[in-house]
Amino acid sequence: MNLLVIADPLATFKTYKDSTFAMMREAARRGHRLFAMEAREMVVRERIVLGLAAEVTLKAPGADAHDWFDAAEPSFAPLSGFDIVLMRKDPPFDNEYLYATHLLELAEVQGARVVNRPRAIRDFNEKLAVARFPQFAPPTLVTSLEPVLREFLAEHGDVIFKPLDGMGGSGIFRVRLDDPNIGVIIETVTDHGRRTIMAQRYLPEIRDGDKRVLLIDGVPASHALARIPKAGETRGNLAAGGTGVARPLTARDREIAETVGPVLRDLGLTLVGLDVIGSHLTEINVTSPTGMQEIAQQTPCDPAALMIDALERLAARPRSIATPGGSR
Repeated sequence: MNLLVIADPLATFKTYKDSTFAMMREAARRGHRLFAMEAREMVVRERIVLGLAAEVTLKAPGADAHDWFDAAEPSFAPLSGFDIVLMRKDPPFDNEYLYATHLLELAEVQGARVVNRPRAIRDFNEKLAVARFPQFAPPTLVTSLEPVLREFLAEHGDVIFKPLDGMGGSGIFRVRLDDPNIGVIIETVTDHGRRTIMAQRYLPEIRDGDKRVLLIDGVPASHALARIPKAGETRGNLAAGGTGVARPLTARDREIAETVGPVLRDLGLTLVGLDVIGSHLTEINVTSPTGMQEIAQQTPCDPAALMIDALERLAARPRSIATPGGSR
């Protein structure tokens, strides 16, 4: 299998925890050829979507964390010429990310197999997507209007305000009725009413961890990564200082995952990270879900191997030309 990975620069990877690195390492172990490029290195020339891709060879385990690969001289190649194109560009989901999904969708029309499917990435805002599964979501509000946010706060007494385009816990506020800074927090997070945000009822179960449940080809991995907030912190995100503890899925985790998983798989979302706090689904991560290495280091479950299994199955299927938004 010729696997093209579209990601941030490889030299910036934190290899001790990076899930893209874990997938590349597993693919290389199985003898697959690896290629890499950045999203900005896609071009359309004479109607064909090309990528300035370099073949990558991984160095032996134990290599310097910042010198873990060799890359050949990059050259332009049609994206449709690879067996799988794995889109792993990190957010923010800005205009450049949006343009990348459009180019990848055009590449699909030309025969490329893109994971996750670009239209599905575009359609699934990672915060708003929980509204598709209201039976699992906590009380949730989406608005830019200060009076409506204040009403929601008055109803629930303890809430979370978060931007729709954040990652790693950035820009998240916990607000209570007695907070003397309610006005300035709302002004800040909504940019004085110019930015739509999400509000959710605060879930005290966050003390036990914000669980990342990985869905691979619609099926949940056996263990989740519970990201436990550090003392004095509301956010469990590892980027915000949380500690990752792998745990077997609970019955409720499985109920959520087994309901949501097939729906997302059929839309072309092969790798998804569900965020579950207590009994509630709070986010659906579709751009570059992480947590694979932490789970593999603490349990018998190896999500990277499960993901390469899924990509091998996809690569073995007869190739077909896609239509935008259609099935493959």
